[in-house]
Amino acid sequence: MDRTNLRECVAAAQEAARRGGAVLQSWCKRISVREKGRFDLVTEADLASQEAVRSFLEKEFPAHAFLGEEGGSAGRPDQPTWIVDPLDGTTNYVHQMPFYAVSIGLAVGTDLLVGVIYDPSRGEIFQAAKGLGAWLGDERLQTTPTASLDQALLSTGFPPDLTGQEHTLETWRHFSLRTRSLRRTGSTALNLAYVAAGRNDGFWTHHAFPWDAAAGVVLVREAGGMAT
Repeated sequence: MDRTNLRECVAAAQEAARRGGAVLQSWCKRISVREKGRFDLVTEADLASQEAVRSFLEKEFPAHAFLGEEGGSAGRPDQPTWIVDPLDGTTNYVHQMPFYAVSIGLAVGTDLLVGVIYDPSRGEIFQAAKGLGAWLGDERLQTTPTASLDQALLSTGFPPDLTGQEHTLETWRHFSLRTRSLRRTGSTALNLAYVAAGRNDGFWTHHAFPWDAAAGVVLVREAGGMAT
């Protein structure tokens, strides 16, 4: 994709994210909850947000594929694919903790091209495209220059069910003894956006799906950071 196409995709992703976020906010006081798996919650808001995002992007880009947390499948290796988490931070949302987001990435094969993360509770929309930088509004984002763990504020995410995943707690202990401080916030997307914005110095997780991280990885890389 050339720069013009990337800018069009970023603009469309921002609009789609706002639509998904509006759905989340409208459902906030009247959600009912069901379990997708043990300790893994799905709400009607989650599904409705994805439908709002998907319907807009499919109208704008009918030739693109769609992969969402709540359904869809990746396209051909050469086909642009939207990778969407319509509600990253579901448990926070269910408990009305204001740290959740709509996350929208665009990839062709393994090449991540566009990332947009929208926090509807704060009205912040982080956006980036490959070669075009990472932005929050008119502010260009830059990761921090922090080079040592003892000066670093790190964030992480835990899987919904820690049974059999006790190594996650061991990693938490390891970094607790070596960093300035740690945060476990409940939203991979916002953790990555905050790294891009220089609010956190780093983020790690043992468990992430494509829709959790696709947009955030673009943001971090375009803000001068490294994602592996």
